[in-house]
Amino acid sequence: MRARRADAEGFVEHLGVKIHYEVHGSGGPTILLLPTWTIVHKRFWKLQVPYLARHFRVVTYDGPGNGQSDRPVTSEAYDQSAQVAYALAVLDATATDRAVVVGLSRAANWALELAAEHPSRVHGTVVVGAAVPLAPRDPVRAAHMSLTGPAPAIEPSGVPALGADPGEHWAKYNREYWLERYEDFLWFFFGQCFSEAHSTKAIEDAVGWGLETSGAVLVAESAAAGPKRATVEEWCARVASPLLAIHGDDDHVIPLRCGERIAELSGGELVVLEGAGHIPMARDPVRVNLLIREFAERFRPPAPARRTWTRWDRRRKRVLYLCSPIGLGHARRDLAIARELRERHPDARIDWLTQHPVTRMLDDAGEHVHPASRWLANESAHIESEAGEHDLHCFQALRRMDEILVANFMVFRDVVTEERYDLVIGDEAWDVDHFLHENPELKRFGYAWLTDFVGYLPMPDGGEREALVAADYNAEMIGHIARFPRLRDRAVFVGDPDDIVADRFGRDLPLIREWTEAHYDFAGYVTGFDPEEYADRAALRAELGYRPGERVCVVTVGGSGVGADLLRCVVDAFPEASRLVAGLRMIVVTGPRIDPASLPARPGLEIRPYVPDLHRHLAACDLAVVQGGLTTCMELTATGRPFIYVPLRHHFEQNFHVAHRLRRHEAGRRLDFADLTPDSLADAIATEMGREVRYRPVTTGGAARAAALLADLL
Repeated sequence: MRARRADAEGFVEHLGVKIHYEVHGSGGPTILLLPTWTIVHKRFWKLQVPYLARHFRVVTYDGPGNGQSDRPVTSEAYDQSAQVAYALAVLDATATDRAVVVGLSRAANWALELAAEHPSRVHGTVVVGAAVPLAPRDPVRAAHMSLTGPAPAIEPSGVPALGADPGEHWAKYNREYWLERYEDFLWFFFGQCFSEAHSTKAIEDAVGWGLETSGAVLVAESAAAGPKRATVEEWCARVASPLLAIHGDDDHVIPLRCGERIAELSGGELVVLEGAGHIPMARDPVRVNLLIREFAERFRPPAPARRTWTRWDRRRKRVLYLCSPIGLGHARRDLAIARELRERHPDARIDWLTQHPVTRMLDDAGEHVHPASRWLANESAHIESEAGEHDLHCFQALRRMDEILVANFMVFRDVVTEERYDLVIGDEAWDVDHFLHENPELKRFGYAWLTDFVGYLPMPDGGEREALVAADYNAEMIGHIARFPRLRDRAVFVGDPDDIVADRFGRDLPLIREWTEAHYDFAGYVTGFDPEEYADRAALRAELGYRPGERVCVVTVGGSGVGADLLRCVVDAFPEASRLVAGLRMIVVTGPRIDPASLPARPGLEIRPYVPDLHRHLAACDLAVVQGGLTTCMELTATGRPFIYVPLRHHFEQNFHVAHRLRRHEAGRRLDFADLTPDSLADAIATEMGREVRYRPVTTGGAARAAALLADLL
């Protein structure tokens, strides 16, 4: 899933080479995001486009040799003059008279020529990690760049071992190696581009884009004519429009001196990103996004503005509540916490920044959804796009959601910049928690973090690579908390210490339970209701319209669209189950994101869409069949109802964290989807229907305890 689709796209052609472009947004001025070395395509701007396109018109295109553009193997197609011609052709095709031109690495050469030779087409120029011939490169690397024979050092991983001599591995930077060991070169090269710790995802993305072209294309491109030092110096001196150079001081590919010289010769501004590598738009997207926006704002006509300032004693307390849209469990508990928070602060205004399907539940509850919610990229749709047959590799899906998470954090950043909030509450708002720790200077409010699990855990069949990557993500989170222990004014675990798994975060990392106990307060589980209210099941059943003697089975898979396969399996089992269970009434609840018409009809089977008070039906039923989601399983545990749960395959939270909590409460019967047949599921339904259960009790009052922990922050 992309965070934003193009509003328009097309092709231009120059010297027989077709170039693909996209246009996003409509506000002025236009920002032209240039391609860079053909080893990647325009998706390397994926963390910038959604944000910038909300404020400006953004044009981006694939350079020759990758993406949706042609892949010529003649050097002329990659010459400096050809690259500038592609940019001008794209400007013409998109009816762009003038643009803010932004270029990474090699594209700085094209951007500088555009600014110097075509000043009427350029508002201003931003160059990032500029690969221009204005400073000597690393002498070891420079020597290897001239090699034409095979490199002497080859590693299967393509990534240098810790402490290895990088000069030896720059020997892979040669034409024969590109042709013979291209993928190995990609792993090495992007390992150098991303010198920052915890860059596994950025490297994987770049290698994937690199594999969309070939070593032969890189060989052709390497023979193209580029500008000489004197030419680039002349361009810099002739640039009359504003210029911003951004460069990381830990750039292992291009020395910082190149960025410094561009700023000196052009009279432009230099921003040094301390600790950043060669491609900071991937590892520090928030900072790069804000720098580009601030620069582009110079070329927007000033708009009339009215500003208001409120004296301290007239300021109403304001809370921004961020509720994860992946499932509806977060919404139910967050509404309960919000009600308790209002009991302690009746004057507080709570705004909700969230997405469908949570917005539907909030509307039903009469809550105020912030209008900026419409700008959020849909996380639930992404999760659904990642799912297979009752299979969701949750950890990998979260990793591949990076584009959406950055886009949504930028929406959040705009909201808290333009409005004043006393407290931000993030219930598993992964984007906000991560990027606030990466950009702590943006925090100007009390901040509370809520979660019901801690620690990414690899699936057994993920192998060594998944174990390494999961541990890397955990280590980064641990490092965030260690460096900025006060950024979270309160961290609340929705549960008890015994609900935490006993695993480690990874090899040589802390035990999850010990670390969590040291860094979290515990609210106990938040059901969103008092189970005692449903102690009289007969009265509840009568109120809900269930007849005496009916054996009621409720089937639900939560608020996402991931559970359709389980619903179909249950529907197929219904005829046999109704034969085995006299008086069976089965109600299948599809939720707000699954079309009831997509399920096959069965005589006597009830299929319903979204049910607002589903927890009451669960409390009244004789049996429930559910996924392995925590909220529904714990609601059934709290009300003492028998249930069958079928965790999504590869969903680490359902298979490890939720399963651990249910084992602790001795609750539910677990089935594996791979073993399900209509007959086996019907047998399980008949066995579990109305069974007397004795679960360990779920403590009540979690919402009140959570609200008490948050109330102090107001």
